[in-house]
Amino acid sequence: MAPINDLNNLVFFAKVVDAGSYTAAAEALGMQTSKLSRRISTLEAELGVRLLNRTTRKLSLTEIGKTFYGHCVALIAEAQSAKDAVHQTLSSPQGLIRMSCPVGLLQGGLADILARFLAAEPQVRIALDVTNRRVDVVDEGVDLAIRVRVPPLEDSDLAMRAFGPSKFILVASPRFVLRHGMPAQLANVAKMPVVAMGYAGDKITWRFQDKDGNAEELVHTPRLHTDDLLTLRTAALQSIGVAYMPALAVAEEMVAGTLVRLLPQLSARAGIIHAVFPSRRGMIPAVRALLDFLAVALAESSWQSSAQEGEEK
Repeated sequence: MAPINDLNNLVFFAKVVDAGSYTAAAEALGMQTSKLSRRISTLEAELGVRLLNRTTRKLSLTEIGKTFYGHCVALIAEAQSAKDAVHQTLSSPQGLIRMSCPVGLLQGGLADILARFLAAEPQVRIALDVTNRRVDVVDEGVDLAIRVRVPPLEDSDLAMRAFGPSKFILVASPRFVLRHGMPAQLANVAKMPVVAMGYAGDKITWRFQDKDGNAEELVHTPRLHTDDLLTLRTAALQSIGVAYMPALAVAEEMVAGTLVRLLPQLSARAGIIHAVFPSRRGMIPAVRALLDFLAVALAESSWQSSAQEGEEK
């Protein structure tokens, strides 16, 4: 059977039944009685049945009309429920947020920020895809993807919100420094054991700039080579070697003094932590609230102040 061409006719039909006459229904709907009558006739023609018995004094439902009226009422109620659900979702942060985040950034402190957001917004749920691959937010139906990229950021049709730099710094445990000494220059680190982030390989290159913008680099073979930040941080805490890590990942340890920064006069090229999402138009409050929460949390987190203090010394 072909679909009904205009579902509004179902609403008109139910209104006529509820009002008891075309005249009363037309007045309630703000339309002409003759036009309303034609709409009901069109509906009956599409269905191939008579829904209403018409006399000069009153209207009455046929048997099939009674059945059809019940379905119309249910359909109208469902439509209203759907509209109410949208209005409720748009009125306050609630519902599901589908997002993706790189492994290292999540391990480096974003997991704690997301947990605090969920605690502050009990009506919000998050479906988190933890992956280092580049997620297509449109094709995969993702509300937002957190990324870290070295500037300049590529042009994109996606909307973007930047949160700030992702700084990499050299750190070691106080015990390691007592054993090997505090390095004064990068050449001193070359003589020390190191632990590094990355994939398997014999050698790694760390690149820095000094305060005058002069490039320096260290090519070395690490004692531990891994793409897992938790393992790398544990190795640094256990005095296995000097670690080159995101400042965000060692913020608490630097504040507590269990890790110290080495060579603060050197800076690595920072990436930009940012979120990409399909569009700013039609963004539900839950996604907007998360973006705002991330911006504040990342700006206020101790890792930024720790990194800045280190650069100023």
